[in-house]
Amino acid sequence: MPQSVQNTTPEVIYAPDTAAQVGNFQAKPSPLTIAADILSRMLTVTVAPRDVALVSTTVITTLSVFFFLRYVLYPKWRKVIPSPMRASFPKVSPESLAKQVYHPEVLPGARDVKTPYGTIRVYEFGNQNGPKVLMIHGISTPCITLAPLAESLAARGCRVMVLDLFGRGFSDGVGDLPHDERLYTTNILLALASSPLPWTGDRAFKLIGYSLGGALAASFATTFPNLIDSLVLLAPAGLIRAADFGVMARVMFRSGLVPERILAMATKKRLQRPIAATTKPRARPSLKQETSATEQIAEVAISETSAAEVPPQETPLEIRVDEYVRWMVTHHAGFVPAFMSCIRHAPLTDQHPTWETLGQVMGAGRVAVLLGEKDEIIDWCDYERDGLPLLGGRERVHWKVLGGSHDFVMTHVDDILREMKTAWSMGGTEHDGRCRHLKGRSSAANLSA
Repeated sequence: MPQSVQNTTPEVIYAPDTAAQVGNFQAKPSPLTIAADILSRMLTVTVAPRDVALVSTTVITTLSVFFFLRYVLYPKWRKVIPSPMRASFPKVSPESLAKQVYHPEVLPGARDVKTPYGTIRVYEFGNQNGPKVLMIHGISTPCITLAPLAESLAARGCRVMVLDLFGRGFSDGVGDLPHDERLYTTNILLALASSPLPWTGDRAFKLIGYSLGGALAASFATTFPNLIDSLVLLAPAGLIRAADFGVMARVMFRSGLVPERILAMATKKRLQRPIAATTKPRARPSLKQETSATEQIAEVAISETSAAEVPPQETPLEIRVDEYVRWMVTHHAGFVPAFMSCIRHAPLTDQHPTWETLGQVMGAGRVAVLLGEKDEIIDWCDYERDGLPLLGGRERVHWKVLGGSHDFVMTHVDDILREMKTAWSMGGTEHDGRCRHLKGRSSAANLSA
């Protein structure tokens, strides 16, 4: 019987003539190199004289459309995206600026730190000899959300530092790097290094992180545990399960299938939608409920400025911050790229190994976790089930569920101060009685008026 003959013809793999050769390996050609090589091969094909013009026009038109669409749909962000302080303020009237809850003089001790990544806005104030406290804000709001708590701590003898993360408030955006824990660790270290006072050494300062800032603070503490005297995590991200965002949200933001500009436009449109459009409290779905992909992702942002019932005589801080977020979407070109990059790269989800390490490197009584009972993003039941054992249980960590939603850092300042007093009496370094024993009334009312 005839034997079957195996085809030994080698597989032909496309390799442009212009591809670089390095040793026995061939460098991967760029899309432009491939396009140029294809064009050159096509031009060597014998074409009837009457068809030359048609073929040439078709090729040139196709390539033009390809590169135009690539430029339009997949923009290349600038390395440094100027903040409103440098880009938009000449175009903003003093009256418009004065109406914003967050303006350059809202907190004392302001400085602009010039770095290779752009300018960072930092505020440092309070007793120079008091215990140092560094505070890190969330994904969509600048440091103004932490102002009531920061001023309360400064009034009690602490030296407080707050900063705007890259792409928020008055800090420049970083457009060419992923917004992950590595970038924000650098962000924090640059702010610390800019101080005229020493912020390094053994257990040099207390660290407070809110929302995304809580996840960044946890990552920072696992890397530099000796720097941290005590750690307070306020409704921290990190243990959210990626599956809770839904398949469509993960495909849209993390697969790369949706063009960057279309995704940016959808995100920008959602973030600009008023949240507190009426005086009635509005219930919003949790991440686990069925909503659109952009709704689910935007929920992470807008929950930092939850709508609340507005008394006729005043506008609460959380609603004024909500209005400022919509202003920032329009006036800070680096905000939407930073937000989208955080969704893709920041430690928002499935950070259980980080929490386990945190429980190992931080001693008993040095970690406090405060959660909101009605939080739309951080499910306190899930966190208590998953996170508390990773940190060593209630014997090693101060764990408390307070009233309020995800914006409780603005609405429940006194409750947070009370729990911090308890937590800092469990562990941490003595500081002549200052800042450990928190007394008196918070300054939230001053900022909310």
